[in-house]
Amino acid sequence: MAKKSMVEKNERRRKMTKQYAAKRAKLQAIIYDKKTPIEDRFAASIKLSEMPRNSSKTRIRNRCSVTGRPRGTYRKLKMSRIALREFGSNGLIPGLVKSSW
Repeated sequence: MAKKSMVEKNERRRKMTKQYAAKRAKLQAIIYDKKTPIEDRFAASIKLSEMPRNSSKTRIRNRCSVTGRPRGTYRKLKMSRIALREFGSNGLIPGLVKSSW
């Protein structure tokens, strides 16, 4: 089980990313638009760098929703490989059968 503080920190990052998504997208559109003057693009890049770091989407870590494990997580299931195997062995995931020989 992961530390609760790390799981909570990741959740705060998700909320902050959602909160600042529109503002960041607007500034990035200005920065990447080659038709806007260089001064405006530079000012937009400074505003973007002054925003909180945790508002960036790349700061979010994919974690298991069951255990909080940060590695070996399936994106579609939002579950780690270990939790997936455990749930599959107990028959809690329909269509998943753990093979053994």
